[in-house]
Amino acid sequence: MNFRTGTGSSNLFYTDAQYVRHFSELVHLERKAQVEFHLREIRRLSGRARERVGRAVLNLRPKYEGVGFGSRHILRLSRADMPEHEIRNGDVVLVSRGSPLKEGQTGTVVEAGARYFLVAFDAKPPRWLLSAKKLRIDLYVNDITFQRMLGALKFVETGRSVFPLPVLLGTGHVEVDEEPVGRWFNAALNDVQRTAVRLAMGSSPLFLIHGPPGTGKTITCAEVVMQAVERDERVLITADSNTAVDNLLEVLVKRGVRAVRIGHPARIYPDLRRVSLDVLVESTPRYREVLEIRAEIEKIRARQEEQTRPAPQKRRGLSDEQIMELAAVGRGTRGLEPRELQSMARWIELQRKIDALYGDLRSIVSEAISDVLENAQVVATTNSTSGSEFLRDMVFDLAVVDEATQATEPSTLIPLVRARRAVMAGDHRQLPPTVISMEAKTRLEISMFERLISVYPDASLMLRVQYRMNRKIMEFSGRRFYGGKLIAHESVRDIVLSDILPGPGRDLLDDTPIVFIDTGGAHGERQRHCSKSHENWMEAVIVGRLLDTLISAGISPEHIGVISPYDDQVTLIRRGAPEGVEVKTVDGFQGREKEVIILSLVRSNEEGRIGFLRDLRRLNVAITRARRKLYIVGDSTTLSSEETYKDLLKYIASEGRVFTVDDVLGPTGGDGAGL
Repeated sequence: MNFRTGTGSSNLFYTDAQYVRHFSELVHLERKAQVEFHLREIRRLSGRARERVGRAVLNLRPKYEGVGFGSRHILRLSRADMPEHEIRNGDVVLVSRGSPLKEGQTGTVVEAGARYFLVAFDAKPPRWLLSAKKLRIDLYVNDITFQRMLGALKFVETGRSVFPLPVLLGTGHVEVDEEPVGRWFNAALNDVQRTAVRLAMGSSPLFLIHGPPGTGKTITCAEVVMQAVERDERVLITADSNTAVDNLLEVLVKRGVRAVRIGHPARIYPDLRRVSLDVLVESTPRYREVLEIRAEIEKIRARQEEQTRPAPQKRRGLSDEQIMELAAVGRGTRGLEPRELQSMARWIELQRKIDALYGDLRSIVSEAISDVLENAQVVATTNSTSGSEFLRDMVFDLAVVDEATQATEPSTLIPLVRARRAVMAGDHRQLPPTVISMEAKTRLEISMFERLISVYPDASLMLRVQYRMNRKIMEFSGRRFYGGKLIAHESVRDIVLSDILPGPGRDLLDDTPIVFIDTGGAHGERQRHCSKSHENWMEAVIVGRLLDTLISAGISPEHIGVISPYDDQVTLIRRGAPEGVEVKTVDGFQGREKEVIILSLVRSNEEGRIGFLRDLRRLNVAITRARRKLYIVGDSTTLSSEETYKDLLKYIASEGRVFTVDDVLGPTGGDGAGL
């Protein structure tokens, strides 16, 4: 057995307090930046536009619910046709009549239902808010995620982390060993994937699976989970996004694992909703009692509607007990008639019955949830939701964190502190986690995976066989980012465009896997007023012509993706793109693939400025999305100011083809004859 000690001082923390202090500061900086982001967006977008992106809901009917949730004032905001939105329990919101920055009242969402929100305010909301016919709610900060990050750091600070803290800090020992595997659940795993599984099962308390594009890290993680389940371990699987969680869970459910998916059903793959916590709880024997209690509550509410609600303006400062006492002796006070007081007293009595029934309901649901989770072999959720109250007291033998390089360290810490050992999978040569705060960016963009793989390099293995792309598309990325160790599997090494073309292709449609279309110093790059992004009209025209050519030749739009590093270029191209063609930023395409990819690099200027194209991880992601054909549109003069792009252009000149604007648009940008 081999023992490895952490090395690399820049990634070490020598005390728990140092670790907690470092990441607490970064979490607070990122939270502050998110607040500022939402404020800027509220200023920039109309209410309708913000509702379309899911960060506001308009036309909500308000109803004051009184005091609850720790003496806070509760407002119910309901809408029968509630749109899709990002607002969750625990989020801080602004509630207004339509002008959130002028009059918005800050509250916290304590319950987000299918057709309503319950929002808690520390002080009683102003009268205009309570009397409004329609209100607007705006997401102000996704606070619950930040609170869970800070909660995980508290676990570290107070010594409650199940995962060994010295290893987390980078000063501990990782035992690296291969454990024999009795049987393989996925017989198609290649030799490197099998070695990764054996090492993941034999190493403790940490193993890192480095998975370059198309190398099958998710199916490798699935095999690790199956092997752990086989030896009766309880496993927590997480990722930063719902999609990544479901991709892994889908493999496991097909293999018969007893799994529970925690999360909002609307954000879970439809085929996996049957294993969601909500559905499984509803299938328990005691859930019939829940339905009966809810029916009883509705009956009592109907009777309650016939009584006088003791709203603040009605009760004239009287407490519930004072109302009950006066009603019992038939006395009036402060201008209130005895009959009105007695009606309010009956309302209060009925409310107390409702509260008691809700207490019973919560108790039954809590027991049902515990039963479902205790019976599960695997619990699946996002990093953030793994810090929910459902898992508060649960300890796992193994946490498997997929796409770990797309999560910040405090995000990955949330599941880690609940597990005795961990296996993480990711690729630190692709895009880092998204961080808004410029102040925190350089430190928070280093994922836990990236930090620990530098500290414990022997506790990792890189998957080498890729199953996505033609070897010519793979080759440059493999050399530049993966030390020339990547191998194209025989099933994909020679796949070409003509395999999916109805007829033979030529010129731009030939079987050359990688093509560069050189705008030749056209300098079509520009910035819109008040935008930090960039766009390039010349490249947009070229992309449009390529799309027309591909689709006219018989390539299905669903097989084509257009990507660009810049939001404004994506917007420009999307306007004219045929239906079915996906047009997204590079960040939005990470983890995705298409038969054909068109990449628009945008930057084209006399000074040779390439901006954040200098983040070469973005280039790595961009050029590894295509399976059969990759078109890169750019200005060779501008791009050559950076050595890696210069090398890429040399590679394409040697192994691919280079076209000019005239080759695509014709000598005067005309009908594109010859395509």
